[in-house]
Amino acid sequence: MFHILLQQAKSGGMETWLPLILIMVVFYVFMILPQSRKNKKTKKFLEELKKGDKVVTTGGIHGKIHGMSDTTITIQCHGETQFEIEKTGISAELSLAAQNK
Repeated sequence: MFHILLQQAKSGGMETWLPLILIMVVFYVFMILPQSRKNKKTKKFLEELKKGDKVVTTGGIHGKIHGMSDTTITIQCHGETQFEIEKTGISAELSLAAQNK
């Protein structure tokens, strides 16, 4: 009798952890993995920017790159109006859409 109860307790341990492990795997595949891919794509886009590219900021300002440094970009918007913004303020998705127009 004691042997049967011990065997049931051992098999029950794995059965209780399996759903938790499966939830963590699903969470990783559907939440973390796509976000890390998007971050890599955005980082690559920001590294490939050059003078003259059309960009759109996260605030919705459209312009062309007039100058660049390591962390900032100067964009020329309309006429001689220029803004100096952080590179992280550039929206990769909106900028790619503006470049393809």
